[in-house]
Amino acid sequence: MSEESRYADDPDTAMAFRRLLELPDGATRERLRGEIICAWLPMAHRLAARYRNRGETLEDLRQVAAIGLVNAVDRYDPEIGRAFAPFAVPTITGEIKRHFRDRMWSVHVPRRIQNLRNVVRLAHAELAASGASPSSARIAEHTGLSEEDVRQGSEALHGFSALSIDAETAPDGSELLLGDRLGALDGAYDLVLDREAAKPGIRRLAEREKRVLYLRFFAGMTQSAIAAELGLSQMHVSRLITESCRRIRETAREQPVERSTLV
Repeated sequence: MSEESRYADDPDTAMAFRRLLELPDGATRERLRGEIICAWLPMAHRLAARYRNRGETLEDLRQVAAIGLVNAVDRYDPEIGRAFAPFAVPTITGEIKRHFRDRMWSVHVPRRIQNLRNVVRLAHAELAASGASPSSARIAEHTGLSEEDVRQGSEALHGFSALSIDAETAPDGSELLLGDRLGALDGAYDLVLDREAAKPGIRRLAEREKRVLYLRFFAGMTQSAIAAELGLSQMHVSRLITESCRRIRETAREQPVERSTLV
């Protein structure tokens, strides 16, 4: 085992790195670079294996670790005097963690909340191992976080992977699925249909009639206030509203709105 190794089967590439530093760009340098990368792949695979069973396949984790290894080989300078393994491990594990952080979340979670999740998860495990109850208050005391931060971190524990809408949610064995619990009828949907149906008729109105309807139904003014605003009698305003609404209804019946056009 060389002085730069952390495991008995780690390669001794100190001389290869020094030669790589001296070689100019070209086929010879690329070949030596590839040999160094292949020599250290077992270490990268060991690091990848630490993160198995977290929602990503081991093969994909190995590929991510290999990217980190390539970055480490390209950035390593043997003249600084530091062995390669202690230099490469943080680079490889950092690449794996970035992969989980940026690509594996089913629900978008801000970076700050992701960090809180990690702190809360670790504190939960430490308290449980010591026999203490991992309540929110206890986790806040253990970590120095506020209870609100603990709550956000705890909620993020369930944001890494999403359940299928066909997932069973009823503990009593019934066939109630998650999708059955989601969504509800939106009462405003019919209002959208009514507004779309009214648009053609409103477009056909004269500007004064449009103004009267706007003041009455959008500005919330009374007929008397509208009459004073426009210099009309209250009776005239009432007739304009009645006649305008009638014409809008007739146009809506002539040109019905299909629900499919709103989707």
